[in-house]
Amino acid sequence: MDDARPERRAAAFELLDALERRLPFPGAARVGMTGAPGAGKSTLLDGLVRFLRARGETVGVIAVDPSSRRSGGALLGDRIRMGSRGADTGVFFRSMAARERLGGLADATRASAVVLAAAFDRVFVETVGVGQSESDVSSVADTLLYVAQPGAGDMLQFMKAGILELPDVFAVNKADLGAVAERTAAELGAGLGLSAPQDSGWTPPVLQVSARDAQGIDSLVEALDAHRRHLEEAGDLASRRRRAAEAWALESLEIRYGSFGLAAIGGREAVAARLRDDALESAFAVVRRIGAEIEEALRKS
Repeated sequence: MDDARPERRAAAFELLDALERRLPFPGAARVGMTGAPGAGKSTLLDGLVRFLRARGETVGVIAVDPSSRRSGGALLGDRIRMGSRGADTGVFFRSMAARERLGGLADATRASAVVLAAAFDRVFVETVGVGQSESDVSSVADTLLYVAQPGAGDMLQFMKAGILELPDVFAVNKADLGAVAERTAAELGAGLGLSAPQDSGWTPPVLQVSARDAQGIDSLVEALDAHRRHLEEAGDLASRRRRAAEAWALESLEIRYGSFGLAAIGGREAVAARLRDDALESAFAVVRRIGAEIEEALRKS
């Protein structure tokens, strides 16, 4: 997916299509991590990996970093995150550059998540933390974890930022700070109490954790697992993944061909309807096929 040459891209999509169709269901748990810069997402992720490895799970991590203005590559890469897990064969880290994507996700993130889901028990996608547009991470994750920084704002600010709408689990990091962390957790809980309930019947829990002291990591993992069980028992996991695949496919086509390209085969709404109708195909197969139709239509115009 990093190689934009047409023949390489076509070959990659063919392989990804074959892989996605062969993945067992429900397969690996896919967790998205989002939150403002400075909330301690990377440190908390390291604590989660340590906990999960201690109980025998293998973990794949996709870390979407800010882009270097000089090289265009991931600014931090794996240098910060690898730590003591660098030699652990049960952990794989992949850093990606956001490359000006406002949603905080690199173009190849979904492809990488599918590959890692074939090899690991659990996959985490950590985003760069740029605000409300990070909702893009929901297109690759079954469970969305929001990491909040103590003192980051009151309930009204949380509601204005739109962060109460999508996350399935909230974690207030740096609980070792005491009262300020408790106040932030209370504000989040109050905001969730005022917002409209999720159609799925799931109430997002708000937990206090300390990545520094490894406090609350076990409870956080249990909350992530509980959401996974809820999706499976309610029969919502497959439909959530399908909606995410459709959203990714539409965005992928729009980024590659623009509104002019989509207009060549009926426009954005028509393409979106076709994606919903093609539910039996993998997202990669649909993007490859519709992309070929757009290119043919553009050649004839």
